[in-house]
Amino acid sequence: MTTDTAAEPLTIECVGGGPGGLFTAILLKKADPRRRVRVHERNQPDDTFGFGVVFSDETLSNFSAADPESIERIEAEMRYWTTMTTVFRGRRITSGGHGFAALSRLRLLQILGDRASELGVELLHGTEVSDPTELAGASLLVGSDGLNSTVRRTWETEFGPTIDMAPAHFIWLGTDYPFDRFNFLFEETEFGIVQAHVYPYDDHLSTFIVEMDHQTWLNAGLDSTEGTVFAPGESDQVAVSFCREVFAHHLGDSELITNASVWRQFPTVSCRNWHTANVALVGDAVHTAHYSIGSGTKLALEDAISLAGAIEAHETVPEALAAYETERRPGAESLQRAARTSQAWFENVALRWGLPDEEFNFSLMTRSLRVTYDNLRLRDPEFLDGVRHAWWEHQPPDTRPADPDTPPMFHPFRLRDLTLANRIVVSPMAQYCATEGVPDDWHLVHLGSRAVGGAGLVMTEMTCISPEARITPGCTGLWNDEQQAAWSRTVDFVHRNSAAAIGLQLGHAGRKGSTRVAWEGMDEPLAEGGWPLVSASPIPYLPHSPVPAEMRREDMDEVVAGFVASTRRAAAAGFDLLEIHAAHGYLLSSFLSPATNRRQDEYGGSMENRLRFPLEVIDAVREAWPGERPLSVRISATDWIGQGMDSDHADDAVAMAAAFRAHGVDIIDVSTGQVDPAGEPRYGRLYQTPFSERIRNEVGIPTITVGGVSSVDDINTILVAGRADLCAMARPHLVDPYWTLNSAIDQDFAGHPWPRQYLTGKGARRREQDPTARIGGSG
Repeated sequence: MTTDTAAEPLTIECVGGGPGGLFTAILLKKADPRRRVRVHERNQPDDTFGFGVVFSDETLSNFSAADPESIERIEAEMRYWTTMTTVFRGRRITSGGHGFAALSRLRLLQILGDRASELGVELLHGTEVSDPTELAGASLLVGSDGLNSTVRRTWETEFGPTIDMAPAHFIWLGTDYPFDRFNFLFEETEFGIVQAHVYPYDDHLSTFIVEMDHQTWLNAGLDSTEGTVFAPGESDQVAVSFCREVFAHHLGDSELITNASVWRQFPTVSCRNWHTANVALVGDAVHTAHYSIGSGTKLALEDAISLAGAIEAHETVPEALAAYETERRPGAESLQRAARTSQAWFENVALRWGLPDEEFNFSLMTRSLRVTYDNLRLRDPEFLDGVRHAWWEHQPPDTRPADPDTPPMFHPFRLRDLTLANRIVVSPMAQYCATEGVPDDWHLVHLGSRAVGGAGLVMTEMTCISPEARITPGCTGLWNDEQQAAWSRTVDFVHRNSAAAIGLQLGHAGRKGSTRVAWEGMDEPLAEGGWPLVSASPIPYLPHSPVPAEMRREDMDEVVAGFVASTRRAAAAGFDLLEIHAAHGYLLSSFLSPATNRRQDEYGGSMENRLRFPLEVIDAVREAWPGERPLSVRISATDWIGQGMDSDHADDAVAMAAAFRAHGVDIIDVSTGQVDPAGEPRYGRLYQTPFSERIRNEVGIPTITVGGVSSVDDINTILVAGRADLCAMARPHLVDPYWTLNSAIDQDFAGHPWPRQYLTGKGARRREQDPTARIGGSG
């Protein structure tokens, strides 16, 4: 940096002497020994909180390049293991290939402290920095003072922190029992399920974290010490005694060790900004991630590496801090998302308790979405084979493939009298090119090619029950003979030329109707030629959208009749499955969401009332639809808005799914959002799958998951973990109509039906992906 002049080297103050602060100081001092670097730590060198810290092999290799001297000393004292064991319901299931290492947090701090001292860093122990502004005159002030950061609090407006408290309760303990690997212990007690995360950190001691959901904690009476003010270092002995009793048969004669051990709820910290002026935050001061993926110390050390690198690469401190945040934020937020997913798994362990043993353990192993079916195959092929074969054994005998090595995605699935050849669904995709609601050759080719491409179920776009029910002038319909005949042509093609089933998605646009086709302005109202709109309440979708009329009883009767008439036409056209679109802010969705349903009558208010009209439609459709054919409903499991349906726990979605099941629905197609422009979805890989998982396992109804599903690995992981029964994809099928056939090639699976006309291309993709296949060939 040009600010490190011969006369004026940087001065650096680190508030907080945890791993992040010490490693930041080491790297900045090492880069230029002339710098004055000080670390202010309120505790003494031999004080510590917590027990062991754990890292993956990959994490250690990333750190070693930054300061080999520190990492070599750390690695020399670490306890290593490659296996992981889950103990539950009398079973012990072990998998290998994981590569973890741990050591005492105290030793980690001592090693980093010694290294910092060697380099000339000033370590000021027993120093409480109550006013960080007194240190802001330095070139750089680093807030590395942990969860309750004074630095963050001092510049709270600038940093914009949010802290979300988890509902589950945990207590951090240790034990002198000689555990030799990572153990997940689950005990089913009279109060509920209690679990422990256990790992060794030296030859004699292990970290022992006990966790349970809030209701179990209350059931056990562990709230009896809530509000007790414990002295510094004092532990909750009621809690310790409870944990010792629950896990007695795991501990034998060994004891639980305490260190200010009390019940806590995990706080997820995030900040709008990571820096202001010459002040930057690192570690728990700026972000936290749940201990179930062992990430807190990892994040802090990675922050230190990034911050130090930015300081060296930029001319001014403000430029460096901006670069630090830009470079680090995406990776840290990605890890936080994985940690939140892992955290939610443990908070809702009872949801998976009914899964067969191998599936329960597989669900645990893949909980963060970073470990997957294929990843476990690489780590421990024998373990994965056992999981796959157990999953095969648990499938219904009448649809189970003869070969237990059949990839999960190629297992058939039955709904009423319909048996799908595999678990892949071509998701409904609006094409916006029908004429007066009539599908044409484009629709035949679009749907027919994807059926020939191997998917088990091909779904039409939302097809509307009347001209006024359309989203755009280009939407398909099923309200007259011409439309029915056109659909029959497509259905016949699919049935004659593929093993796929074809389903019709039926819906009414509601307040989102009378808009332009997508490429002329998504959701924008028509400039001319529009039609009147109806909805649950007179609320326009966009501020400049037409205001819909609030539906009256006669409007409801007309809509129900329209659904019934279209349902009968769908049956006559030969569709195998019917799906009612009750998601994405369309008419039925507008009744379900409190954000769009402001009615004061029996169709508004409570969930029971908001369900009333959609259930009237479903009842009428189920009666009109042949009894041997399955009925699906697509829902938005959350609105992603504060005044809408619950975003975090899917309670409303569970209630909806249970009601639909009771009214004859066979499967729930679980989507989210698109209900209101105010929605703020948390996009990401498989971001809607947790909603599907909860509905499937709590309601006991099959589900389709959709959204962020793109790979063979995603699908096999979802299925074996019990998160859904079918996987729907839209965009991947747009660029690859033969996605399923190519997936069979990728998995060396010869058992999938193949179009006779395409047999000569069966190996083309694999040869193209293998450059060595051309070497030594003839010609």
